[in-house]
Amino acid sequence: MSEITAGVLHGTLIDKRRKDPVVLIVPGSGPTDRDGNNPMGMKSDAYKMLAERLIAEDIASVRIDKRGMFGSAGAGDPNITSPQAYVDDIHAWIDAIKAERGTDCVFLLGHSEGALLVSLAAEGRKDVCGLILVSGMGRTFGAVVREQLTSNPANAPVLDQAMHALDELSTGRDVDVSTMHPALAGLFAPNVQPYMKALINIDPVEALRRADKQALIVQGTHDIQISVEDAKLLHTAPKTRLRLIENMNHILKEAPADRAGNIATYSDPSLPLAKGLVSKIEDFIDDND
Repeated sequence: MSEITAGVLHGTLIDKRRKDPVVLIVPGSGPTDRDGNNPMGMKSDAYKMLAERLIAEDIASVRIDKRGMFGSAGAGDPNITSPQAYVDDIHAWIDAIKAERGTDCVFLLGHSEGALLVSLAAEGRKDVCGLILVSGMGRTFGAVVREQLTSNPANAPVLDQAMHALDELSTGRDVDVSTMHPALAGLFAPNVQPYMKALINIDPVEALRRADKQALIVQGTHDIQISVEDAKLLHTAPKTRLRLIENMNHILKEAPADRAGNIATYSDPSLPLAKGLVSKIEDFIDDND
């Protein structure tokens, strides 16, 4: 295990032999670090566990800190970014991995929002071996956020304001968070609105079609953030295979279907990865290496 850099971006490389395939693990949304944790109460170690399981199967990996965060803090303000900036960073990581390991291509594994980013990044790149989309959106970001908000009964008092804000952002207009319920201040903070406006209408299925790569779509049946229907929508793109993981939730652990029990797993790093996840990823890499 060693530190690897792509300019001012930092990550962790785990490898054994130079001939082994390598996977770039791209995190989900928000301040999620290279291990799959964030300071807002998520301590899952999911990406770290995944990397450790992959190397046991002779699959190398690079897991990364996003620009402006954690080890990559020197890359600038994390709130002044865009989907295209993240795509550029993925390209920089591909180039760095190829230079470090002498490989011709890199597998891109994106989790949650990262699944969309790797699809965008793969377009036109001959040095992408294949895509692995884990818990990825099959609808636009705006549609998924609307569903997430409406599915939680606790959001009932703020739903009208939230839906209006999403409508405004989807048409490119800013929203005045000072007039909104305090519970929405974080979601619609002024410094994140430019990123939301850039992301909100991107079609993940079209991005995957344009990528034109062999792709594995992995989705848990107990994911309370992204649905199996999202995975099925992604599966309408060509060159895709869909694998459902029974009882797996959004952080790649086995969890109960009820919301409270499911969320409780987000802060328990002792839980192992869901059964079948690693073997399905390994099978896909073996088929496309």
